[in-house]
Amino acid sequence: MANKKAEERGIRKLTKIGKKSVGLTLPIELVRELKWREKQKVVVKRVKGGLVIRDWRK
Repeated sequence: MANKKAEERGIRKLTKIGKKSVGLTLPIELVRELKWREKQKVVVKRVKGGLVIRDWRK
């Protein structure tokens, strides 16, 4: 796969998963920076103009 230009790295496509879900890939650089791991729980919250994805805390 070719390297993306710097301005295109943040652009992602939504992917249908099953009948009722949609998935989104995150840039690996951001996941590493946040020290997130596979199967980690996150909270998705709707805010004006978009979404916020945060680490889930008990």
